[in-house]
Amino acid sequence: MAIYLVRHGNDEPGFRGGWSNRGLTQEGIQQSERLGQYLLQNNDRFNIERIITSDLKRALQTSTIIAKQLNLPTTISEDWRETNNGLLAGMPNALAEEKYPGLYFSSLRMDERYPGGESPIENFRRITEAFTTLCQNQTNTDHTENVMVVTHGGVINIIYHIVKNIEWSNKNTFIAAANTGLHKVEYRGGEWELTLENSTDHIR
Repeated sequence: MAIYLVRHGNDEPGFRGGWSNRGLTQEGIQQSERLGQYLLQNNDRFNIERIITSDLKRALQTSTIIAKQLNLPTTISEDWRETNNGLLAGMPNALAEEKYPGLYFSSLRMDERYPGGESPIENFRRITEAFTTLCQNQTNTDHTENVMVVTHGGVINIIYHIVKNIEWSNKNTFIAAANTGLHKVEYRGGEWELTLENSTDHIR
């Protein structure tokens, strides 16, 4: 039993991310197509049976491309969104720096919210709850199949900290998560562990 985590494809540059609803670039579309083809060609290895995706456009576009190629059902959920950066979501970088100089995720206190958004600790708790619930559903019900979650870099970063039992902070260095990079969290011996980290074989 495994949970595969995928970061969305490359999205439009020059804008603040978070809850931005800007979509994929042509490169991001191609990355998603290549991942779908790779998973289909190696289906006996991955055997993914369903997809859960963040509802933000860049993740939804990625999951739609993959789901079409694999002919898989998809569940859309707000729980797997990136950090809620409130008023900065999708704002051009230059304008964000003008209106909110020096305001970045790493500059916030753990309990300090983005204007109109959430704080780092609220972000951490939201993702922890989503991941814990998914793990429990997989182990406590008949969901013994492999599932893919299409989400965001910040979400994957938090899950790495949870699985590896590393204290998380918004000041920590981000763990590598390439666009459409593939990560595997596998259930072994009663524990969840990372057995594949940021694989990009499909776009090399």
